[in-house]
Amino acid sequence: MDDYPLLNLFLTMLYFFLWIMWFFLLFKVITDLFRDHSLSGWGKAGWLIVVLLLPYLGVLLYLILRGRSMHDRDVTEAKEQEAAFRSYVRKAAGPDSGAGGSEHVNELARLADMKRNGDLTPEEYERAKAKVLA
Repeated sequence: MDDYPLLNLFLTMLYFFLWIMWFFLLFKVITDLFRDHSLSGWGKAGWLIVVLLLPYLGVLLYLILRGRSMHDRDVTEAKEQEAAFRSYVRKAAGPDSGAGGSEHVNELARLADMKRNGDLTPEEYERAKAKVLA
């Protein structure tokens, strides 16, 4: 180890970190390419060829030219996932097919089970409970 100074070790770690970050960006760009519905098949193939044949330049160009739309697609996907989750919670916390007061008891018991299992956050549990009791 005497012939490998500490500064060289830090530089090697930096290069390794940058290499891993570049792989992360490469996978993010390729994922975004196939997620984009506005881009034609030929456009996707062209970008894929550029990204694979000229890796560093291709990823850099993709981020410069399509970075904003990449962000918009990420935001849209996050909103869709949030809406799907909320729909699932509403459906799962929907009213039972019971009669009279036992319907409320069954509903509250099911909400408590969902909270205990971690399917509902405390805020969602309180909102659903207030809705049942209202």
